[in-house]
Amino acid sequence: MDVNIRSASIAYVLIGHAPPRRPEETAAIETGLLGMVDAMRLRPAAERVPHVGDRLTLRGPVVVLDYGHPACTMQLPATGDEWRAHVSAGGRVCLAIGLDPIPPGAGPDAVEAYLARVLATGRAYMGATTIRRR
Repeated sequence: MDVNIRSASIAYVLIGHAPPRRPEETAAIETGLLGMVDAMRLRPAAERVPHVGDRLTLRGPVVVLDYGHPACTMQLPATGDEWRAHVSAGGRVCLAIGLDPIPPGAGPDAVEAYLARVLATGRAYMGATTIRRR
């Protein structure tokens, strides 16, 4: 039996934040991230991942996320050709927001440990999205 693995694949976006520079920043950062969680209707990662609407726009190599702000969008960091091809073909993207800080430039092992920690402590929220067709 021939299985099309591409149709079952999913792309990911992890939204996190760098460690705060001052202790008083922690609450403001978390409040902002929880505002994004609410605006995009994300759910705790332990629950079923909901579809949160078509929130991505592709413009050549640029990927933009509508995160629910009334006047702003977020340009995602550079994505790979395969990631954009998946999204362009209508593939799903899992959005994840982690509330704990993650150091800039964290490698795959650090990201994996980060995800395990925020998932285990209930400090991660998720939702699935796709490309916004005009």
